[in-house]
Amino acid sequence: MRSIALYGVAGTLALSTLAFTPPGSAAQDPSHGDRVAEARGAAVAAERAGRAGVAFGPCAKATRLPASVRCGTVSVPLDYARPDGETLDLVVSRVAATGPAGERQGALLYNPGGPGGSGLYFPLFSVAKVEEYAKIARAYDFVGFDPRGVGRSAPISCETPADFSKAPTRDPRPTGERDKRDRIADAKAYAEGCQRRSGHLLPYLTTLNSARDIDVIRAALGERGLTFYGASYGTYLGAVYATLFPGHVRRMVLDSVVDPDSRQIWYRANLTQSAAFEARWADWRDWVARHDAAYHLGTDRGQVQDAYDSVRTRLAVRPAGGVVGPGQLQSTYLGAGYYDSTWPELATVLSAYVHGDPEPLIAAATPNPAGAVEGENGNAVYTAVECADSPWPRDWFTWNRDNTELARTAPFETWDNAWMNLPCAFWKGPHRHPLEVGAFGRALPPVLLVSAERDAATPHRGAVELQRRLPGSVLLTERRSGSHGVVYGPNTCVNERVDAYLLRGETGTDRTPTCGPHPEPKP
Repeated sequence: MRSIALYGVAGTLALSTLAFTPPGSAAQDPSHGDRVAEARGAAVAAERAGRAGVAFGPCAKATRLPASVRCGTVSVPLDYARPDGETLDLVVSRVAATGPAGERQGALLYNPGGPGGSGLYFPLFSVAKVEEYAKIARAYDFVGFDPRGVGRSAPISCETPADFSKAPTRDPRPTGERDKRDRIADAKAYAEGCQRRSGHLLPYLTTLNSARDIDVIRAALGERGLTFYGASYGTYLGAVYATLFPGHVRRMVLDSVVDPDSRQIWYRANLTQSAAFEARWADWRDWVARHDAAYHLGTDRGQVQDAYDSVRTRLAVRPAGGVVGPGQLQSTYLGAGYYDSTWPELATVLSAYVHGDPEPLIAAATPNPAGAVEGENGNAVYTAVECADSPWPRDWFTWNRDNTELARTAPFETWDNAWMNLPCAFWKGPHRHPLEVGAFGRALPPVLLVSAERDAATPHRGAVELQRRLPGSVLLTERRSGSHGVVYGPNTCVNERVDAYLLRGETGTDRTPTCGPHPEPKP
Protein backbone atom coordinates (compact mmCIF):
# COMPACT_ATOMS: atom_id res chain seq x y z
CA MET A 1 0.00 0.00 0.00
CA ARG A 2 1.98 2.91 -1.25
CA SER A 3 2.28 6.23 0.50
CA ILE A 4 1.79 7.72 -2.92
CA ALA A 5 -0.06 5.45 -5.14
CA LEU A 6 -1.83 4.59 -8.34
CA TYR A 7 -5.58 4.90 -12.24
CA GLY A 8 -7.67 3.35 -15.02
CA VAL A 9 -10.08 3.09 -17.95
CA ALA A 10 -13.06 1.00 -18.88
CA GLY A 11 -13.02 -1.51 -21.73
CA THR A 12 -13.56 -5.25 -21.89
CA LEU A 13 -10.97 -7.19 -23.86
CA ALA A 14 -10.77 -10.95 -24.15
CA LEU A 15 -7.11 -11.79 -23.68
CA SER A 16 -7.24 -15.51 -23.07
CA THR A 17 -4.10 -15.90 -25.16
CA LEU A 18 -2.19 -13.89 -22.55
CA ALA A 19 -2.93 -16.21 -19.65
CA PHE A 20 0.27 -17.07 -17.82
CA THR A 21 1.53 -19.25 -15.06
CA PRO A 22 4.95 -17.77 -14.38
CA PRO A 23 7.74 -19.75 -12.78
CA GLY A 24 8.22 -19.42 -9.06
CA SER A 25 6.54 -20.64 -5.95
CA ALA A 26 2.95 -20.25 -4.91
CA ALA A 27 2.01 -19.01 -1.46
CA GLN A 28 4.31 -20.60 1.06
CA ASP A 29 4.32 -20.53 4.82
CA PRO A 30 7.06 -21.74 7.08
CA SER A 31 6.52 -24.93 8.99
CA HIS A 32 5.63 -24.78 12.67
CA GLY A 33 9.27 -25.50 13.41
CA ASP A 34 10.39 -22.56 11.28
CA ARG A 35 7.92 -20.23 12.98
CA VAL A 36 9.21 -21.31 16.38
CA ALA A 37 12.77 -20.81 15.14
CA GLU A 38 11.95 -17.31 13.90
CA ALA A 39 10.41 -16.37 17.25
CA ARG A 40 13.46 -17.70 19.08
CA GLY A 41 15.76 -15.92 16.65
CA ALA A 42 13.97 -12.64 17.27
CA ALA A 43 14.41 -13.07 21.02
CA VAL A 44 18.10 -13.91 20.59
CA ALA A 45 18.66 -10.89 18.33
CA ALA A 46 16.88 -8.55 20.75
CA GLU A 47 18.88 -9.86 23.69
CA ARG A 48 22.15 -9.31 21.82
CA ALA A 49 21.08 -5.83 20.74
CA GLY A 50 20.19 -4.95 24.30
CA ARG A 51 23.73 -5.78 25.37
CA ALA A 52 25.34 -3.98 22.43
CA GLY A 53 23.20 -0.84 22.42
CA VAL A 54 23.65 1.77 19.69
CA ALA A 55 26.89 3.71 19.29
CA PHE A 56 25.50 7.03 18.06
CA GLY A 57 27.82 9.38 16.23
CA PRO A 58 27.86 11.72 13.24
CA CYS A 59 25.53 10.71 10.42
CA ALA A 60 27.00 9.84 7.04
CA LYS A 61 27.73 12.94 5.00
CA ALA A 62 25.47 11.72 2.19
CA THR A 63 22.41 11.96 4.47
CA ARG A 64 22.91 15.75 4.78
CA LEU A 65 21.55 15.54 8.30
CA PRO A 66 22.73 18.30 10.66
CA ALA A 67 25.25 17.59 13.40
CA SER A 68 22.48 17.69 16.01
CA VAL A 69 21.09 14.46 14.56
CA ARG A 70 23.13 11.42 15.55
CA CYS A 71 23.23 8.11 13.70
CA GLY A 72 24.18 4.54 14.49
CA THR A 73 23.56 1.00 13.32
CA VAL A 74 21.67 -1.96 14.73
CA SER A 75 22.56 -5.47 13.56
CA VAL A 76 19.66 -7.80 12.73
CA PRO A 77 19.58 -11.32 11.26
CA LEU A 78 18.85 -11.57 7.55
CA ASP A 79 16.85 -14.70 8.40
CA TYR A 80 15.40 -14.81 11.91
CA ALA A 81 15.26 -18.60 11.79
CA ARG A 82 19.08 -18.44 11.66
CA PRO A 83 20.14 -15.72 14.09
CA ASP A 84 23.78 -16.79 13.91
CA GLY A 85 23.87 -16.47 10.13
CA GLU A 86 24.15 -13.44 7.85
CA THR A 87 23.23 -10.06 9.35
CA LEU A 88 22.11 -6.67 8.08
CA ASP A 89 23.03 -3.30 9.57
CA LEU A 90 20.03 -0.99 9.92
CA VAL A 91 20.79 2.73 10.14
CA VAL A 92 19.06 4.54 13.01
CA SER A 93 18.90 8.30 13.65
CA ARG A 94 18.14 10.14 16.88
CA VAL A 95 17.69 13.56 18.45
CA ALA A 96 17.45 13.68 22.23
CA ALA A 97 14.35 15.02 23.96
CA THR A 98 14.46 18.80 24.22
CA GLY A 99 12.93 19.06 27.70
CA PRO A 100 14.57 18.55 31.11
CA ALA A 101 15.51 15.04 32.17
CA GLY A 102 12.49 14.81 34.45
CA GLU A 103 10.12 15.12 31.48
CA ARG A 104 11.78 12.47 29.31
CA GLN A 105 9.62 9.42 28.53
CA GLY A 106 12.00 7.50 26.29
CA ALA A 107 12.27 7.05 22.55
CA LEU A 108 9.53 7.61 19.96
CA LEU A 109 10.22 5.40 16.93
CA TYR A 110 8.67 6.42 13.62
CA ASN A 111 7.88 4.70 10.32
CA PRO A 112 6.41 6.80 7.47
CA GLY A 113 4.96 3.98 5.40
CA GLY A 114 5.51 2.75 1.89
CA PRO A 115 6.62 0.02 2.15
CA GLY A 116 9.90 1.55 1.10
CA GLY A 117 9.75 4.85 3.00
CA SER A 118 12.71 6.12 5.00
CA GLY A 119 12.14 7.39 8.52
CA LEU A 120 15.72 8.57 8.90
CA TYR A 121 14.73 12.23 8.70
CA PHE A 122 12.04 12.13 11.39
CA PRO A 123 14.31 13.76 14.01
CA LEU A 124 14.33 16.93 11.89
CA PHE A 125 10.82 17.69 13.18
CA SER A 126 12.44 18.22 16.56
CA VAL A 127 15.55 19.99 15.27
CA ALA A 128 13.46 22.43 13.20
CA LYS A 129 11.20 23.11 16.20
CA VAL A 130 8.06 22.33 14.21
CA GLU A 131 5.28 23.76 16.36
CA GLU A 132 2.91 20.79 16.14
CA TYR A 133 5.63 18.43 17.44
CA ALA A 134 6.98 20.73 20.16
CA LYS A 135 5.28 19.15 23.18
CA ILE A 136 6.20 15.56 22.40
CA ALA A 137 9.72 16.64 21.37
CA ARG A 138 10.25 17.77 24.97
CA ALA A 139 9.33 14.33 26.27
CA TYR A 140 10.71 11.93 23.67
CA ASP A 141 13.88 11.24 21.80
CA PHE A 142 12.84 11.31 18.14
CA VAL A 143 14.17 8.15 16.51
CA GLY A 144 13.96 7.25 12.83
CA PHE A 145 15.40 4.40 10.81
CA ASP A 146 15.78 2.98 7.34
CA PRO A 147 13.95 -0.38 7.25
CA ARG A 148 15.72 -3.37 5.71
CA GLY A 149 16.24 -2.82 2.00
CA VAL A 150 15.70 0.95 2.24
CA GLY A 151 18.15 3.83 1.89
CA ARG A 152 21.30 3.00 3.84
CA SER A 153 20.05 -0.30 5.33
CA ALA A 154 21.18 -2.91 2.78
CA PRO A 155 19.38 -1.12 -0.08
CA ILE A 156 17.95 -3.14 -2.93
CA SER A 157 17.42 -2.21 -6.57
CA CYS A 158 15.37 -3.62 -9.46
CA GLU A 159 16.50 -1.38 -12.34
CA THR A 160 18.80 1.54 -12.99
CA PRO A 161 17.61 4.88 -11.57
CA ALA A 162 17.76 6.32 -15.10
CA ASP A 163 15.32 3.70 -16.37
CA PHE A 164 13.07 4.26 -13.38
CA SER A 165 12.83 8.02 -13.95
CA LYS A 166 12.74 8.06 -17.75
CA ALA A 167 10.19 10.39 -19.31
CA PRO A 168 7.83 10.94 -20.98
CA THR A 169 5.74 7.86 -20.27
CA ARG A 170 2.48 6.77 -21.82
CA ASP A 171 -1.07 6.92 -20.51
CA PRO A 172 -1.72 4.18 -17.94
CA ARG A 173 -5.09 3.48 -19.53
CA PRO A 174 -4.64 0.52 -21.90
CA THR A 175 -5.38 1.19 -25.54
CA GLY A 176 -5.84 -2.42 -26.62
CA GLU A 177 -4.45 -5.94 -26.52
CA ARG A 178 -1.00 -4.97 -27.79
CA ASP A 179 -0.66 -2.31 -25.08
CA LYS A 180 -1.60 -4.83 -22.42
CA ARG A 181 0.92 -7.32 -23.80
CA ASP A 182 3.58 -4.63 -23.55
CA ARG A 183 2.61 -3.92 -19.94
CA ILE A 184 2.79 -7.62 -19.10
CA ALA A 185 6.24 -7.81 -20.66
CA ASP A 186 7.31 -4.76 -18.64
CA ALA A 187 6.09 -6.34 -15.40
CA LYS A 188 7.88 -9.60 -16.13
CA ALA A 189 11.11 -7.75 -16.96
CA TYR A 190 10.85 -5.74 -13.75
CA ALA A 191 10.41 -8.87 -11.62
CA GLU A 192 13.37 -10.47 -13.37
CA GLY A 193 15.43 -7.34 -12.74
CA CYS A 194 14.62 -7.50 -9.03
CA GLN A 195 15.73 -11.12 -8.90
CA ARG A 196 18.89 -10.48 -10.88
CA ARG A 197 19.98 -7.38 -8.92
CA SER A 198 18.73 -8.18 -5.41
CA GLY A 199 17.56 -11.81 -5.37
CA HIS A 200 19.61 -12.80 -2.33
CA LEU A 201 17.67 -10.39 -0.09
CA LEU A 202 14.18 -10.65 -1.57
CA PRO A 203 12.83 -13.63 0.44
CA TYR A 204 13.59 -11.75 3.67
CA LEU A 205 12.02 -8.38 2.81
CA THR A 206 8.70 -8.91 4.58
CA THR A 207 6.55 -7.00 7.03
CA LEU A 208 7.05 -9.80 9.54
CA ASN A 209 10.81 -9.38 9.45
CA SER A 210 10.56 -5.58 9.62
CA ALA A 211 8.39 -5.94 12.73
CA ARG A 212 11.02 -8.19 14.28
CA ASP A 213 13.65 -5.60 13.33
CA ILE A 214 11.67 -2.98 15.25
CA ASP A 215 11.83 -5.11 18.37
CA VAL A 216 15.58 -5.45 17.99
CA ILE A 217 15.86 -1.66 17.64
CA ARG A 218 13.69 -1.27 20.76
CA ALA A 219 16.09 -3.47 22.70
CA ALA A 220 19.17 -1.69 21.33
CA LEU A 221 17.73 1.64 22.46
CA GLY A 222 17.31 0.23 25.98
CA GLU A 223 13.51 0.59 25.94
CA ARG A 224 11.49 -1.97 27.89
CA GLY A 225 8.35 -0.87 26.09
CA LEU A 226 8.13 0.57 22.58
CA THR A 227 6.48 3.91 21.85
CA PHE A 228 5.76 3.79 18.13
CA TYR A 229 4.27 6.20 15.61
CA GLY A 230 3.41 4.71 12.23
CA ALA A 231 1.70 6.27 9.23
CA SER A 232 0.07 4.62 6.19
CA TYR A 233 1.83 1.26 5.62
CA GLY A 234 3.54 2.01 8.94
CA THR A 235 0.18 1.28 10.59
CA TYR A 236 0.20 -2.26 9.21
CA LEU A 237 3.80 -2.66 10.33
CA GLY A 238 2.74 -1.45 13.78
CA ALA A 239 -0.26 -3.77 13.85
CA VAL A 240 1.93 -6.76 12.99
CA TYR A 241 4.38 -5.70 15.69
CA ALA A 242 1.55 -5.45 18.23
CA THR A 243 0.43 -8.96 17.27
CA LEU A 244 3.91 -10.47 17.58
CA PHE A 245 5.04 -8.51 20.65
CA PRO A 246 1.97 -7.21 22.53
CA GLY A 247 3.83 -7.13 25.82
CA HIS A 248 6.57 -4.92 24.37
CA VAL A 249 4.22 -2.05 23.42
CA ARG A 250 4.16 1.01 25.66
CA ARG A 251 2.13 3.38 23.48
CA MET A 252 1.32 3.27 19.77
CA VAL A 253 -0.19 5.86 17.40
CA LEU A 254 -1.29 4.51 14.01
CA ASP A 255 -2.22 7.25 11.55
CA SER A 256 -4.15 6.54 8.31
CA VAL A 257 -4.78 2.89 8.89
CA VAL A 258 -4.28 0.01 6.46
CA ASP A 259 -7.00 -2.64 6.57
CA PRO A 260 -5.24 -5.57 8.32
CA ASP A 261 -7.67 -8.25 7.11
CA SER A 262 -5.46 -10.99 5.65
CA ARG A 263 -7.88 -11.28 2.71
CA GLN A 264 -7.08 -7.67 1.79
CA ILE A 265 -3.28 -7.94 1.94
CA TRP A 266 -2.29 -6.89 -0.72
CA TYR A 267 -4.09 -7.63 -4.00
CA ARG A 268 -7.58 -6.63 -2.89
CA ALA A 269 -6.27 -3.71 -0.85
CA ASN A 270 -5.04 -2.08 -4.03
CA LEU A 271 -8.41 -2.55 -5.74
CA THR A 272 -10.12 -1.01 -2.72
CA GLN A 273 -7.66 1.87 -2.82
CA SER A 274 -8.33 2.55 -6.49
CA ALA A 275 -12.07 2.79 -5.83
CA ALA A 276 -11.47 5.20 -2.95
CA PHE A 277 -9.24 7.43 -5.06
CA GLU A 278 -12.09 7.95 -7.49
CA ALA A 279 -14.20 9.54 -4.75
CA ARG A 280 -11.37 11.78 -3.59
CA TRP A 281 -10.59 12.82 -7.18
CA ALA A 282 -14.23 13.91 -7.40
CA ASP A 283 -13.75 15.99 -4.24
CA TRP A 284 -10.91 17.89 -5.93
CA ARG A 285 -12.91 18.49 -9.10
CA ASP A 286 -15.84 19.76 -7.05
CA TRP A 287 -13.51 22.16 -5.22
CA VAL A 288 -12.05 23.46 -8.49
CA ALA A 289 -15.55 23.95 -9.88
CA ARG A 290 -16.59 25.94 -6.81
CA HIS A 291 -13.67 28.26 -7.52
CA ASP A 292 -14.22 28.66 -11.24
CA ALA A 293 -13.77 32.41 -10.88
CA ALA A 294 -10.12 31.72 -10.02
CA TYR A 295 -9.32 28.84 -12.37
CA HIS A 296 -11.79 28.97 -15.29
CA LEU A 297 -11.85 25.19 -15.68
CA GLY A 298 -15.60 24.67 -15.40
CA THR A 299 -18.47 25.08 -13.00
CA ASP A 300 -19.07 21.38 -12.30
CA ARG A 301 -16.89 18.31 -11.83
CA GLY A 302 -17.66 17.03 -15.33
CA GLN A 303 -16.33 20.18 -16.97
CA VAL A 304 -13.18 20.03 -14.84
CA GLN A 305 -12.70 16.40 -15.88
CA ASP A 306 -13.10 17.41 -19.53
CA ALA A 307 -10.36 20.01 -19.09
CA TYR A 308 -8.06 17.43 -17.51
CA ASP A 309 -8.80 14.88 -20.25
CA SER A 310 -8.04 17.43 -22.95
CA VAL A 311 -4.64 18.09 -21.40
CA ARG A 312 -3.88 14.37 -21.17
CA THR A 313 -4.81 13.91 -24.85
CA ARG A 314 -2.58 16.79 -25.93
CA LEU A 315 0.36 15.50 -23.89
CA ALA A 316 0.07 12.08 -25.53
CA VAL A 317 0.67 13.75 -28.89
CA ARG A 318 3.19 16.37 -27.77
CA PRO A 319 4.76 15.99 -24.29
CA ALA A 320 5.25 19.30 -22.52
CA GLY A 321 8.89 20.28 -22.58
CA GLY A 322 9.57 16.94 -24.23
CA VAL A 323 9.34 15.13 -20.86
CA VAL A 324 5.84 15.55 -19.42
CA GLY A 325 3.55 12.95 -20.98
CA PRO A 326 0.30 11.41 -19.72
CA GLY A 327 2.19 9.30 -17.18
CA GLN A 328 3.86 12.32 -15.60
CA LEU A 329 0.52 14.17 -15.59
CA GLN A 330 -1.15 11.30 -13.75
CA SER A 331 1.66 10.96 -11.21
CA THR A 332 1.44 14.67 -10.45
CA TYR A 333 -2.33 14.83 -10.11
CA LEU A 334 -2.44 11.73 -7.94
CA GLY A 335 -1.34 14.13 -5.21
CA ALA A 336 -4.86 15.60 -5.23
CA GLY A 337 -6.08 12.33 -3.76
CA TYR A 338 -3.57 12.42 -0.93
CA TYR A 339 -3.42 15.97 0.37
CA ASP A 340 -5.90 18.79 -0.07
CA SER A 341 -3.04 21.20 0.58
CA THR A 342 -2.00 20.45 -3.03
CA TRP A 343 -5.36 21.45 -4.52
CA PRO A 344 -4.71 25.14 -5.25
CA GLU A 345 -1.35 24.53 -6.95
CA LEU A 346 -2.69 21.65 -9.05
CA ALA A 347 -5.65 23.74 -10.16
CA THR A 348 -3.36 26.65 -11.02
CA VAL A 349 -1.04 24.41 -13.07
CA LEU A 350 -3.90 22.84 -15.00
CA SER A 351 -5.51 26.20 -15.65
CA ALA A 352 -2.27 27.65 -16.93
CA TYR A 353 -1.78 24.82 -19.42
CA VAL A 354 -5.38 24.96 -20.64
CA HIS A 355 -5.02 28.69 -21.20
CA GLY A 356 -1.76 28.46 -23.12
CA ASP A 357 1.09 28.42 -20.59
CA PRO A 358 2.80 25.00 -20.27
CA GLU A 359 5.67 26.17 -18.06
CA PRO A 360 3.99 25.58 -14.65
CA LEU A 361 3.13 22.00 -15.67
CA ILE A 362 6.67 21.38 -16.91
CA ALA A 363 8.05 22.66 -13.60
CA ALA A 364 5.63 20.60 -11.52
CA ALA A 365 5.71 17.29 -13.40
CA THR A 366 9.22 16.91 -14.82
CA PRO A 367 11.02 14.08 -12.97
CA ASN A 368 13.83 15.28 -10.74
CA PRO A 369 17.04 13.36 -11.51
CA ALA A 370 18.32 14.10 -8.00
CA GLY A 371 15.59 11.89 -6.56
CA ALA A 372 15.96 9.01 -8.99
CA VAL A 373 18.09 6.77 -6.79
CA GLU A 374 15.82 7.18 -3.77
CA GLY A 375 12.70 6.78 -5.92
CA GLU A 376 13.95 3.60 -7.59
CA ASN A 377 14.94 2.09 -4.26
CA GLY A 378 11.59 2.97 -2.67
CA ASN A 379 9.69 1.42 -5.57
CA ALA A 380 11.86 -1.72 -5.41
CA VAL A 381 11.19 -2.20 -1.68
CA TYR A 382 7.49 -1.49 -2.14
CA THR A 383 7.30 -4.23 -4.76
CA ALA A 384 9.47 -6.71 -2.88
CA VAL A 385 7.56 -6.42 0.40
CA GLU A 386 4.08 -6.53 -1.10
CA CYS A 387 4.97 -9.44 -3.38
CA ALA A 388 6.53 -11.46 -0.55
CA ASP A 389 3.91 -10.63 2.08
CA SER A 390 0.96 -12.40 0.49
CA PRO A 391 -0.40 -14.52 -2.38
CA TRP A 392 -1.12 -12.81 -5.70
CA PRO A 393 -3.12 -13.98 -8.72
CA ARG A 394 -0.79 -15.82 -11.07
CA ASP A 395 -3.06 -15.63 -14.12
CA TRP A 396 -3.69 -12.60 -16.32
CA PHE A 397 -7.40 -13.43 -16.60
CA THR A 398 -7.96 -12.47 -12.93
CA TRP A 399 -6.05 -9.20 -13.19
CA ASN A 400 -7.75 -8.23 -16.44
CA ARG A 401 -11.24 -9.12 -15.23
CA ASP A 402 -10.98 -7.33 -11.89
CA ASN A 403 -9.35 -4.16 -13.17
CA THR A 404 -11.50 -3.86 -16.28
CA GLU A 405 -14.62 -4.10 -14.14
CA LEU A 406 -13.35 -1.61 -11.55
CA ALA A 407 -12.17 0.88 -14.17
CA ARG A 408 -15.74 1.30 -15.41
CA THR A 409 -16.59 3.17 -12.21
CA ALA A 410 -13.10 4.20 -11.02
CA PRO A 411 -11.13 5.25 -14.11
CA PHE A 412 -8.75 7.64 -12.36
CA GLU A 413 -6.30 5.21 -10.77
CA THR A 414 -7.26 1.61 -11.46
CA TRP A 415 -4.99 0.59 -14.30
CA ASP A 416 -1.86 2.35 -13.13
CA ASN A 417 -2.28 0.64 -9.78
CA ALA A 418 -2.59 -2.68 -11.59
CA TRP A 419 0.55 -2.10 -13.68
CA MET A 420 2.56 -1.13 -10.64
CA ASN A 421 1.68 -4.33 -8.80
CA LEU A 422 1.69 -6.72 -11.77
CA PRO A 423 5.34 -7.79 -11.17
CA CYS A 424 3.98 -9.77 -8.21
CA ALA A 425 2.39 -12.19 -10.70
CA PHE A 426 5.90 -13.05 -11.90
CA TRP A 427 7.70 -12.95 -8.55
CA LYS A 428 10.36 -15.65 -8.24
CA GLY A 429 10.49 -15.72 -4.45
CA PRO A 430 7.98 -17.18 -2.00
CA HIS A 431 4.63 -15.51 -1.32
CA ARG A 432 3.70 -15.96 2.33
CA HIS A 433 0.23 -15.90 3.80
CA PRO A 434 -0.25 -12.71 5.86
CA LEU A 435 -0.23 -12.86 9.63
CA GLU A 436 -3.73 -12.75 11.09
CA VAL A 437 -3.47 -9.46 12.98
CA GLY A 438 -5.04 -9.38 16.40
CA ALA A 439 -4.15 -9.07 20.07
CA PHE A 440 -5.91 -10.81 22.88
CA GLY A 441 -5.70 -10.71 26.64
CA ARG A 442 -4.31 -7.83 28.62
CA ALA A 443 -0.75 -7.73 27.31
CA LEU A 444 -1.42 -4.96 24.77
CA PRO A 445 -2.13 -1.48 26.18
CA PRO A 446 -4.64 0.83 24.43
CA VAL A 447 -3.55 1.80 20.91
CA LEU A 448 -4.63 5.12 19.35
CA LEU A 449 -5.83 4.83 15.74
CA VAL A 450 -6.37 8.02 13.71
CA SER A 451 -8.21 8.17 10.40
CA ALA A 452 -9.79 10.66 8.01
CA GLU A 453 -13.28 9.71 6.79
CA ARG A 454 -12.48 10.25 3.10
CA ASP A 455 -8.86 9.06 3.03
CA ALA A 456 -8.28 7.44 -0.37
CA ALA A 457 -4.91 5.78 0.14
CA THR A 458 -6.03 3.94 3.29
CA PRO A 459 -9.85 3.98 3.33
CA HIS A 460 -11.49 4.56 6.69
CA ARG A 461 -13.00 1.10 6.93
CA GLY A 462 -9.49 -0.25 7.50
CA ALA A 463 -9.27 1.70 10.75
CA VAL A 464 -12.63 0.31 11.82
CA GLU A 465 -11.39 -3.21 11.13
CA LEU A 466 -8.13 -2.74 13.04
CA GLN A 467 -9.98 -1.33 16.05
CA ARG A 468 -12.13 -4.46 16.05
CA ARG A 469 -9.00 -6.59 16.17
CA LEU A 470 -7.13 -4.66 18.89
CA PRO A 471 -9.14 -4.79 22.13
CA GLY A 472 -9.08 -1.53 24.04
CA SER A 473 -7.93 0.53 21.08
CA VAL A 474 -9.42 3.97 20.39
CA LEU A 475 -10.34 5.21 16.91
CA LEU A 476 -10.15 9.00 16.47
CA THR A 477 -11.83 10.09 13.22
CA GLU A 478 -11.44 13.39 11.39
CA ARG A 479 -14.88 13.85 9.86
CA ARG A 480 -15.54 15.06 6.31
CA SER A 481 -11.83 15.16 5.47
CA GLY A 482 -9.65 13.04 3.26
CA SER A 483 -6.01 13.99 3.67
CA HIS A 484 -3.69 11.03 4.02
CA GLY A 485 -1.87 11.61 7.28
CA VAL A 486 -3.86 13.39 9.96
CA VAL A 487 -1.59 13.49 13.01
CA TYR A 488 0.25 16.78 13.60
CA GLY A 489 -1.36 18.38 10.59
CA PRO A 490 -3.63 21.45 10.61
CA ASN A 491 -6.33 19.97 12.87
CA THR A 492 -5.79 21.24 16.43
CA CYS A 493 -8.44 18.91 17.85
CA VAL A 494 -6.60 15.86 16.54
CA ASN A 495 -3.21 17.10 17.69
CA GLU A 496 -4.39 17.81 21.22
CA ARG A 497 -5.81 14.30 21.57
CA VAL A 498 -2.60 12.73 20.25
CA ASP A 499 -0.54 14.85 22.66
CA ALA A 500 -2.73 13.74 25.57
CA TYR A 501 -2.21 10.11 24.62
CA LEU A 502 1.55 10.24 24.02
CA LEU A 503 2.31 12.50 27.00
CA ARG A 504 -0.11 11.15 29.61
CA GLY A 505 -1.53 7.93 28.19
CA GLU A 506 -5.01 9.48 28.11
CA THR A 507 -7.56 7.99 25.72
CA GLY A 508 -10.80 9.17 27.33
CA THR A 509 -13.91 7.08 27.84
CA ASP A 510 -15.17 7.31 24.25
CA ARG A 511 -13.61 4.61 22.08
CA THR A 512 -14.72 6.33 18.86
CA PRO A 513 -14.15 10.08 19.37
CA THR A 514 -14.34 12.48 16.42
CA CYS A 515 -12.92 15.82 15.39
CA GLY A 516 -14.43 18.19 12.86
CA PRO A 517 -12.67 18.70 9.52
CA HIS A 518 -9.70 20.97 9.10
CA PRO A 519 -10.43 23.98 6.87
CA GLU A 520 -10.41 23.42 3.14
CA PRO A 521 -7.68 25.29 1.26
CA LYS A 522 -8.46 28.60 -0.36
CA PRO A 523 -7.70 29.29 -4.03
